[in-house]
Amino acid sequence: MRQTARRTAVNRRNMGRLRTQIKSLRKIIASGNGSDAQTVLTQTLSVIDRSVTKGVIHRNTADRYKSRLTKRVSALGKKP
Repeated sequence: MRQTARRTAVNRRNMGRLRTQIKSLRKIIASGNGSDAQTVLTQTLSVIDRSVTKGVIHRNTADRYKSRLTKRVSALGKKP
């Protein structure tokens, strides 16, 4: 029971870090700042990959997140 509580706390912390990073990137994308979005994207992709390694999210879920976020950031650069 103690080990489950400890692992749950670790998983919540890692999941919170992932969600916060994704939310911050989405907020920058919504503001329309392409250069900031590009720098935060690399940090976000790193956090997503770390989450997969730690077993917080599935590999396919991570790929889906990365694909969608990258597509939205690249669309910022194409706007006139």
